[in-house]
Amino acid sequence: MTQQADWDIVTDVGITALAVAAARAIESHRTNPLVSDPCAELFVAAARPQPAMPTRQADAAESWRDMADYMGVRSRYFDEYFAAEKTGQAVVLAAGLDVRGHRLDWPPGAVVYELDVPKVLQFKQNVLADNGVAARAEIRNVAVDLRDDWPAALMGAGFDRTAPSSWLAEGLLPFLPNDAVERLFTLVDELAAPGSRFAVEHIDIDIKELENQQPMSDMARDYGMNLLDMWPKGKTFAPAPWLADRGWRVTSTPVVAAAEGYGRPLRDSAAGLRHTVLITATKG
Repeated sequence: MTQQADWDIVTDVGITALAVAAARAIESHRTNPLVSDPCAELFVAAARPQPAMPTRQADAAESWRDMADYMGVRSRYFDEYFAAEKTGQAVVLAAGLDVRGHRLDWPPGAVVYELDVPKVLQFKQNVLADNGVAARAEIRNVAVDLRDDWPAALMGAGFDRTAPSSWLAEGLLPFLPNDAVERLFTLVDELAAPGSRFAVEHIDIDIKELENQQPMSDMARDYGMNLLDMWPKGKTFAPAPWLADRGWRVTSTPVVAAAEGYGRPLRDSAAGLRHTVLITATKG
């Protein structure tokens, strides 16, 4: 077993989850939002990051508005993924401050498994409980570091590997080296029954380029994030071919195309976010 990760919501990887929530809050307050997440602003208010993170467009610098555009598109795409073909169980890997179990419609008896480190899950639980936010599915928190034996923890929480499931890896793969990504995909492939689905956010750019591009460069400067330390270099793993080679039916959508389809084109100033591919796949 590796050493258990000890970050919370305002340190290390946790601060990125909080920034994502702030961007979703900005998007949610727009006149015609791509996603509505009233919990996002609650998380930012509870965490009190320094410097403060904006939750309204009027208070947001250009880099934050670009981040909100991107997160709106990404969140909408994966919301539609869960809505398209509902399964009785969903697994959110590195769930962070994702609250789809609280804001999306789920079939009766659905279970949403949220995997993340203990401090992040506890922070989220506390904020939701303090604000009386009710879940729309049964939420099962699986407090585990994805470098450890997370399949055993997931099975221990009641996951049924014989039944179809829907999986999500959103905002996760950039933090993993090639071998860890392949291990993750191998384990998902082993645990997913025929008819299961897998959605992935894949950033197809070298971190050395990304650290100097907006809006990531501003985020790194303001919140002390060292992207070179957080995101491994030399990323070569290609999710779509890997899944296709193992019998998954794969659809890949460049985020720029998804944004155009939603009527929310990403601006040129969001250069560091325009290299993403949004992937969905169905097994067998």
